[in-house]
Amino acid sequence: MSGRAGLVFGVCLSLLAAACGSEGETGLGSTTAAAMSPSVGAGGIPEDDPAAGAEPAASADWEMPVPTLAYNAREGRTVFLHYCAPCHGEGGHGDGFNAYNLDPRPRDLSDPEFQASRTDEDLIAVVRSGGGVAGLSNGMPPWGRTLNEHQIHNVVVLLRTLEPEEEE
Repeated sequence: MSGRAGLVFGVCLSLLAAACGSEGETGLGSTTAAAMSPSVGAGGIPEDDPAAGAEPAASADWEMPVPTLAYNAREGRTVFLHYCAPCHGEGGHGDGFNAYNLDPRPRDLSDPEFQASRTDEDLIAVVRSGGGVAGLSNGMPPWGRTLNEHQIHNVVVLLRTLEPEEEE
């Protein structure tokens, strides 16, 4: 090790040793991090903490939340919200903020009849190449140059999870 690098390493090592409370080359072992902080009891809680006597929460009381969508659908939702929701709406019901400027209005992608009438390949083709390719509205733009195949596939996975709009 060169002289300067060795000096920097030695200083860093000394500082680390002093912070950890072990006696290093500097002789600073009496000034330790533990001496400067409150005494710590069981579970890492300072002894002068009012909650120190409280038992930690049992791990059985807490459950990890389960995602409501599979990974690919969550990825598809991110893309859908950015590119599709302005026209189709967040729930895919054809009620996005731009829907009212379009004629014809965007399709309700959650409609069960529509879902049953289209294969995944049909939907991928429409997302990739636009509505005109499938005999649908030319107002549906092609996204094949903006989105990659993985993103398009994930959007279709999300479309299959859309819930129909509830009747009021």
